[in-house]
Amino acid sequence: MDILWETIDLLIDTFWPWSASLQKMSLHARDREENPLMMQFYTWESKGDDTTSWWKHFEQEIPRLKELGVSHVWLPPLQKAATGKASVGYDVYDLWDLGEFEQKGTVTTRWGTKEELLRACSAAKSNGIEIIIDAVLNHKCGGDRKETVEAIPVDPKNRLVPSGQAREIEAWTAFDFPGRGEKYSTMKWDYRHFSGVDWDAKSRMNDIFYINGPGRKGWSNFVANELGNYDYLLGCDIDHRQPDVKEDLLNWGSWILQVTGATGFRMDAMKHYDRRFLREFVERTKQTLGMPKLFVVSEFWTGDIALLEKYTRLLRGQSSFFDVPLHYNLHNASMQGPHFDLRNILKDTLVERRPWDAVTFVDNHDTEIGQSLESWVDSSFKLQAYALILLRTDGFPCVFYGDLYPDQEWYDPRIGAKLELLVKARKNFAYGSITDYFQYRDCIGFARAGDERHSGCAVVLRSGIAPRSPQRGSADELGKEIRMKVNVAYHQVRTPLASVLTVSLTIYVPEARCSASGISGFFGGDSRRVLVSSDGSASFPCPEGSVAVWVVETTDIDFAFITNLQTTIQTVFTVRVSYF
Repeated sequence: MDILWETIDLLIDTFWPWSASLQKMSLHARDREENPLMMQFYTWESKGDDTTSWWKHFEQEIPRLKELGVSHVWLPPLQKAATGKASVGYDVYDLWDLGEFEQKGTVTTRWGTKEELLRACSAAKSNGIEIIIDAVLNHKCGGDRKETVEAIPVDPKNRLVPSGQAREIEAWTAFDFPGRGEKYSTMKWDYRHFSGVDWDAKSRMNDIFYINGPGRKGWSNFVANELGNYDYLLGCDIDHRQPDVKEDLLNWGSWILQVTGATGFRMDAMKHYDRRFLREFVERTKQTLGMPKLFVVSEFWTGDIALLEKYTRLLRGQSSFFDVPLHYNLHNASMQGPHFDLRNILKDTLVERRPWDAVTFVDNHDTEIGQSLESWVDSSFKLQAYALILLRTDGFPCVFYGDLYPDQEWYDPRIGAKLELLVKARKNFAYGSITDYFQYRDCIGFARAGDERHSGCAVVLRSGIAPRSPQRGSADELGKEIRMKVNVAYHQVRTPLASVLTVSLTIYVPEARCSASGISGFFGGDSRRVLVSSDGSASFPCPEGSVAVWVVETTDIDFAFITNLQTTIQTVFTVRVSYF
């Protein structure tokens, strides 16, 4: 009977119609009309210091995040990890311990205490910033006791193929949670709740073992089919088909949102667990809490756009997805410089194919140099990459903490300062319809039309400097500026534009003009101005290896929103051209 129902489910998945996810979710923070923006507020090496925990640091930064226009913050895993305070949190021990109980040698998590967490979440909510919970529901680590179980070793390259005979192993599959007891949840975990492990304590052997025995159903059929079957990732692999497992995790989903006041989830390692469970998890949480617009984004790590598109359908509109193919395009552009054709920068990406399902990003904790998914976007293209996700209409962008804040890893202060300006440009100017001008292999542009409250912007970006090479492209494929039309409907006939990243901002001068400068940390700007014709046409230059953002320059305050922005803008712009 189980096989029959699984077959029916597979057929339903195959023919389920497309459904847009982001259109069903709440992306705009309460009482705020600005463009929504997510920030991942941690890196692999993030942690507090002797005087300030990470949660206190987050609370202190909330006013700045609000000023920047951040509407959603993705926090690191909240729960107690197997390696205690040393861990970022992905080696999950106890989901119900947020830094409250003495377990794994510590009360606090790496990030701080539960009390500090809740205080920070409350402050975020008071400032109109939504909290996104990192839900790590694929596995558990750091069991309290060993159990003797029957298991079958499988081929790591094809987990459907046994590599040996069934035998008894000792596995750390008993989770008693002695520090927490039965507070919040009475469930104690044992081998029956897991489908596999990667360590036999009896023989002291690392391998992938499928846990065998009565009632076992094999690996889930509703996971990615990489390596034959990608159900197993690490540690004790949770079997989401077990009724008591499902109930405990479903209860946790509602509880964690109620306790923290969070409004959404980032689903970690989604390709490794039963997608039917994920759908049920989201549906149950929505119904229990009365949150029909619950935000959900899944990490399904693949550069294969066809596979990612398939999973957007299989999740039936219950989750958006990180646009991994776009990330790889940005990474490749940063590595190849002028040899990468920027006209293809959005080709075969989720934001191109299904923008209503795409959460766009440049880098994250996994793509850092030295990490498991290393694919760091180099500084030579970092700002161009952020301009593409922050200033365009499609997708829901996410900024990485390590690009904006100083850290111990790969922070570049020249990039961080300019990125802050791009984030402010998103908040203040990037509105209205978009027109693309992808004309040259090394230079592309786009224009935002603006609306009644925002002037819009024109954006030009160019790839970096490289030695002359036949691969670079013929002269007619290269460009130093882009001829674009900007919307003058909301302004005087001859409308001046100014680079958002360089000179002083004034409002309404008699002549239509525009000042230009790139924001690359390695190249200088200039103070050129260009005329904007009555139909909105102008040629917008950009230095090599840079990005230039252009906005309306005026001398009189015409819109009420400018009054609120004036103080901020004066801190962004200088009287003279700034050289970067």
